[in-house]
Amino acid sequence: MNTKYLKWLSYASCFVMFLATLGGSVVTKTESGLGCGNDWPLCHGKFVPAHTLASMIEYSHRAVSGAAGLVSLAAFVAFWLYRKNRKDLQIYSLLALIFVMVQAVMGAMAVIYPTSSAVMALHFGFSLIAFASSIMLVLGVRQEERGQVNAQSSDYAPSSARVSKAFRNLTWIATGYTYIVVYIGAYVSHTDSAGGCSGWPLCNGQLVPELSGGEGIAFLHRVAAALLLVVIATVGHFAFRKHPGLPEIRKLGVAATLLVIVQVFTGATIVLTLNNYDVYLFASLAHIIVLAALFGVLCYLSVRTWQLSRTPEVQATSAGKAV
Repeated sequence: MNTKYLKWLSYASCFVMFLATLGGSVVTKTESGLGCGNDWPLCHGKFVPAHTLASMIEYSHRAVSGAAGLVSLAAFVAFWLYRKNRKDLQIYSLLALIFVMVQAVMGAMAVIYPTSSAVMALHFGFSLIAFASSIMLVLGVRQEERGQVNAQSSDYAPSSARVSKAFRNLTWIATGYTYIVVYIGAYVSHTDSAGGCSGWPLCNGQLVPELSGGEGIAFLHRVAAALLLVVIATVGHFAFRKHPGLPEIRKLGVAATLLVIVQVFTGATIVLTLNNYDVYLFASLAHIIVLAALFGVLCYLSVRTWQLSRTPEVQATSAGKAV
């Protein structure tokens, strides 16, 4: 299949996955999770739900999640049939399909059998992995379209520039830690702890508040987010300063740094607009959008640093096997 068609299929998969991830956040923020009662896949026993805001939000999210599953399946089949030697693209499409199905099943189980906030936070985490996988698929196809990688192998255009294992490991640590912060943030949402800390940057006027209940959960998320800013800024610094011969790595590092900065400001906006629901909802969704983009960029940077940390001998061996 022509690279152009695969590119647009990957775009479609990424876009629908984004809508599914965003829709899940809308459901959580508007408390519409039981807008269809405990029925699934029907809504209050009907195929077309009653026209209440909660039921329409929940049912729309179900429809978009179903579409995300179908498009992900189509992308998986297409890449496994027409890019048999591009193992990286095949793995991205497989991960997207697996995690969109996992989060869909978890969402259905949450409706039928209401579960804990800790489990529901994982539900968002899995949907984020699915979206990040679709972002990596898009970026991987774009590399092929630009001629930076052979369509018939997983080998990128040769370059004398390499990434150190230390930088690779730092990137992996930053990506893993980002997921932990994501989980804590999702837990804050599902436990309604966002109001535990009023004011910003102090928490209820204190540098270290009483660490109990919602206040402790919200404060933990703030500390984790502050440390995340430092970690990703460090990754961005080394990506830009130490890799002049790898413009792709530099761009990804700068993108991650800018996104985490915006993430901090959207997080602050959420806290400062708790009493203005319309602005709070907008800020919360912006927070999710930036977070999803940040995690996708970090995941792709993790893959590229792994590929570029291999020695030329290893890459030559891989190329020989592909031939």
